[in-house]
Amino acid sequence: MRQIILDTETTGLEHAQGHRIIEFAGLEMINRKLTGKHLHLYIHPERDIDPDAQRVHGISLEFLEGKPKFREVAEEMADFLRDAELIIHNAPFDVGFLNAEFERVGLPSIKNLCANVIDTLREARDQFPGKRNSLDALCDRFEIDRSNRTLHGALVDCELLSEVYLWMTRGQESLVMDIDVDLPGGQHGAMDFERKPLIVKRANEQELADHQSYLNDLDKSVKGRCLWRSLETPAGEGA
Repeated sequence: MRQIILDTETTGLEHAQGHRIIEFAGLEMINRKLTGKHLHLYIHPERDIDPDAQRVHGISLEFLEGKPKFREVAEEMADFLRDAELIIHNAPFDVGFLNAEFERVGLPSIKNLCANVIDTLREARDQFPGKRNSLDALCDRFEIDRSNRTLHGALVDCELLSEVYLWMTRGQESLVMDIDVDLPGGQHGAMDFERKPLIVKRANEQELADHQSYLNDLDKSVKGRCLWRSLETPAGEGA
């Protein structure tokens, strides 16, 4: 599945009030790896930028002088997004703006252009109910370095979101293994499933402490005792 990590910056909060996209960024990901292919555009909005919005992203109308209008980059943007699954933090905001911009130039909506949309904000709220789930908060939770994010910016936010998404979905990789493997000389053969001795490595004190801290966080999220607590062997019992 081809996925695009996407973010936009805008002149204000409401596309229904005529606000426009002024920055677009998308990073291509295939098989959970960034390919290096991306699209990053600054766009002249043909209107003023709200002061509150400018304080967030730091983009001024003076900076955008000479940048292309949306109609000049719309086809390039649509081609980049076509048939991809989009990964967006607070997707309704960005999708709403993209749909409004595409409608102005007669292009299909995101629903008709793209395969699917994943809203990482909604996913985060499901995983961490009752906690802060902004992009900054998720970076802190997953210990992702965001020191170069002094202002909101579409490209840097996409880079951070790609790491957040991989952390949030790290348990969803396929467990199915391809048993047909490459052998020397370009031949193919079956994988050797001969049983190897099982090595048991016991956790050290720090790892045990980290495990208990993680379980404590789970207890708080379910407002009780997580299932794992009932499955653990009490100290002093068992082998």
